[in-house]
This record gives sequence, C-alpha cells and structure tokens, in this order.
Amino acid sequence: MTGSHATSRQAADSPRKGRGSGIALLVICSCQLMVVLDITIVNIALPHIQSSLGFSTENLSWVINAYTLTFGGLLLLGGRLGDILGRRRVFMFGVALFVFASLLGGLSQEAWQLLAARSLQGVGGAIASPTALSLITTTFREGPERNRAFGVFAAVSAGGSAIGLLAGGVLVEWLDWRWIFFVNVPIGLLIVLATRRYIRESARHPGHFDVVGALTATLGMVCLVYGFIRASEEGWSDTLTLVAFAVAVVLLGLFIAIESRSRQPITPLWMFRDRNRAGTYGMMLSLAAAMFGMFFFLTLFVQNILNFSPLRTGLAFLPVSVIIAIGAGITSRLLPRWGPKPFMVTGSLLAAVGLGWLTQTDVHSTYLGSLLGPVLVFGLGMGLQFVSLTLMAVSGVESKEAGAASGILNTTQQVGGSLGLSILVTVFGTASRNEATDQVPKFLADATPAQLAEFRRTGQLPGGWGDQVLASGVSTAFVAAAAFAVVAALIALVVIQVRPSDLERLRGDGAMPGAAADEPAEGATAPGARGSDEQPPGPGGGKGPGPGP
Repeated sequence: MTGSHATSRQAADSPRKGRGSGIALLVICSCQLMVVLDITIVNIALPHIQSSLGFSTENLSWVINAYTLTFGGLLLLGGRLGDILGRRRVFMFGVALFVFASLLGGLSQEAWQLLAARSLQGVGGAIASPTALSLITTTFREGPERNRAFGVFAAVSAGGSAIGLLAGGVLVEWLDWRWIFFVNVPIGLLIVLATRRYIRESARHPGHFDVVGALTATLGMVCLVYGFIRASEEGWSDTLTLVAFAVAVVLLGLFIAIESRSRQPITPLWMFRDRNRAGTYGMMLSLAAAMFGMFFFLTLFVQNILNFSPLRTGLAFLPVSVIIAIGAGITSRLLPRWGPKPFMVTGSLLAAVGLGWLTQTDVHSTYLGSLLGPVLVFGLGMGLQFVSLTLMAVSGVESKEAGAASGILNTTQQVGGSLGLSILVTVFGTASRNEATDQVPKFLADATPAQLAEFRRTGQLPGGWGDQVLASGVSTAFVAAAAFAVVAALIALVVIQVRPSDLERLRGDGAMPGAAADEPAEGATAPGARGSDEQPPGPGGGKGPGPGP
C-alpha cells in the first residue's frame, strides 16, 4: 500500500468530532428505529391485512415470517457488505431498498405481493441495521462521545417495539393499514439524503462474501417454515409438505457443509463449541418462538374476540414493553453479585408460567381479568433474559469475535421466532379444525337463514361459533409456547455453567472479553479478519437481542 493510500484509509477510519455529529447520530438511530419497529407495527395491523387481502389465519403468519426470515438469515452478510464495499454506501442502499419495499407493501393488492414486499423489506433491513451500528464507530471519537452514541443506539433499539405498538395503532385506526408501510417512505428518503451530507464513508476492507452460505440458510429456513404452515392446513401426509421438509433438510445440510469449509463463513461454527454459548443460542431459539407466538396470537385474540381497536390494542401491549425494561434494569444491577444463570433460569420459568396462564383464555376472557396478569409475568421473565443472554453469548470470546457471537444471537432470535411461530400456527390450525368439527353441528342447529347463506359462501363460522374456534386454537397454541419456555429453562439449568472467573469479570476484577467499547467487534466477521475499527455488540437491534417483536 502506498503512503497516500494508507493516509486516506486512516483518515476514513478515524472519527472526528464535528457540529454534524448529533445529526449523524439522529440519522443512524432513525434507521435502526425504522427497522426494529417494523415487526410490532405490522402485528397491530394483522387482522386488517387479513380481511383486506384474504389471508387465512395460518398464512397470515407469513406477513411476519417473510420479514424476519430474510432479515435474520441475511443479517451477518449485511455486516460483511458494509466492511468490504464501504459502510455509508451500503447503509444508503439498504435504507433505499427498505423504502422501496415499503412502498410496494403499501400498494399491494394481492397477498403474494405483500409477502414479496415484506421479504424485500427484510433484505433491506439486514443490510442497513448492522451497517448502522458500524457507522457509529467511524463517526464518533473513541471514549465518552462514542459511549454516549452507543447508549442512545441501544435505547432506540430497546424502545422500538413500544413505539411500533403505538404507531401501528394510530396509523391503522386513523388512516389505513397501508400507512404502516407508506410512513417509511418519507422517513427513509430523509435518512438517505442526510446520510450523504452528514456521514463520511468508511475505508473498505478486503474480504469474502459468503453469499451461498447465506442463501442456503435462508432458503432452507423458508422451506422448513413453509412445511409446518402447509402441514397445519393440508396435513402431514400432503406431498408438498413432505417435499418442503425434504428440501429444507438438504439445504440446511448443505449450509453446514459450506460453513465448515469456508475461510470466512457467514456463521462461524466454532462459536457453538463452547457449551455456554451453544446453550445461549438454544435458549434464544426457544424463547423467541414463545415470544413471537404470544404477540401474534394475542393480537388476533384482542382484536377479533375482545373487539379492541388497533390503537387500544397497541396500548394494551405497552405494559409488556415497560415490564421488560424493568426486568432488564434489575438484571443489569444484580448480575455482578449473582451471575447470569439465576436470571436465565428464573426468567425462563416466569415466561413459562405466563404462557401457561394464557392457556386458560376463552371467549369469556377479559383484558384486565385474564390477559394483563399473564403478559406482565411473561414480560418480566423476558426482561430478566436479554442482558443475561447477551452476556453469555460474548463471554469468553476474543474482542474481535464478540460481534460475531452476538450477531449470531440476534440471527437466532429472528430465525427462532419465525420457525417457532410456524410450529405454533400448525398447533393452532389443528386445534381450530378439531373445535370447528364440534361447533358446526351446533351452528347448523341454531343459525338463521342469513347466517347459513354466509357460511355456505365463505366456509367460515360467524359470531360466537367462530370466536369459539379461534379461542380454542389460541389457547392450545399457548400450551406449545409454554413448552418452548420450559425447554429454555431446562437448557439454563443443565447446560449453562458460570465459572468463578466469569463472576470476577462481572465485578470488575477482570476484563470481560468483547465488552470494551474501545475495542469493538463486527457481527459479520470471522475471527482475525478485522482491524481496530469494529464495534461492540449492542443490546438490541442489529447486534444483540432486542426486547421483542
């Protein structure tokens, strides 16, 4: 490398303080907020999307899964793109792609069009989110300035779910469900324009794109999720169901083979050799499955059975976000004294208790009497988890590997949520069909001629009969969700081992690998492939697990 090239690269990598740094942080955090809240803002609109575009309840889950599968599957690749091609350039492309996909989603007239737009949104989010966190490192000086920036970024990531609940309720109730997508267009365009003006380009780093690994993993998970959802509608002996599972096995096996031979894998398999880290990933798979399922089915329940408006639904879920934040704060303060394992075990058990309590829901349930208590117990359990899971994911790794470790944890959250939701939808579909078999004779005996005509036209049970079918399916799905939380508790009890040296580092007697803000790490990188311009894992959004869908 010539002297001039070395100088230009060093200048690009060296953050400098300027009057535009505050605006730069606003731009970066606005992007993260837009990406993170996209799941909850869509959750509130699900019943309206279902009636508008003709989704079945089972297929409605694809509105969530189409986004989370592509987002989670391509997240680590997105981080690599920014390192190799330039972070500002890739960040702007990711935001622009997200904006374009949002516009397509709002204009969708058919179910398949919306699902295609959601998948494209996930691709844009997977490119923009990890690059946004990387840009903080190259925009802000090391020390208090950068630490404050990371703190703001983490707060935005953690608060995204609550903001999404309120924003989704307001937009759907006062305008239309399509505005949950249209609102991203002006915001995203402003982010792109401001990025050009206030954020500098980073230096490019040589590296390898593990595109084949990312695609085989993502497509394999799509086939696996499709297999479960297809089984819920057509049965386990259906030809397409069996083909989907077979293709998923082949693709995921091919993914493991590719990653084991790649010099710069998208998912470093050596991360799973440590029992604590492997156990943490297993816990996140199970807990994310339970968490995504709770939000999905409760949204349908409160709007279709309790007849909550979209805005009231958003307000009804706000206590969950508040209690999660309280649980995370308690954990952060007490971790140095007790270590993460007690919080991982207790949090999983509380989540299981809350979900078990929700299995008692029926058509006579009320929000205050039947739902608020269990969702608060569940939320507290999840709040005890997030700090502990992130800590265990990066504990014992080199600082340059910490981003990869926490990046895999975030990917596990998205993929686990999608896969778990598809399994819960299968349970829901089976229970709903069984309940419908019992309800149809009662309906035929008591229905009016108008109700009979509507039933022959749509094939759907109306009124109280239909509510009974939905409530039965939802309560049975919560049984499976509680089982996921129990699995997480068993993993915490049996697999997780906290050593005395871990507690010493938590108390400040030793350095926690990967935790220092002055030697951050990139979530998409294999060990040894990065220099000193990397960043620490965040507690939510692009690098670590967030507070929920």
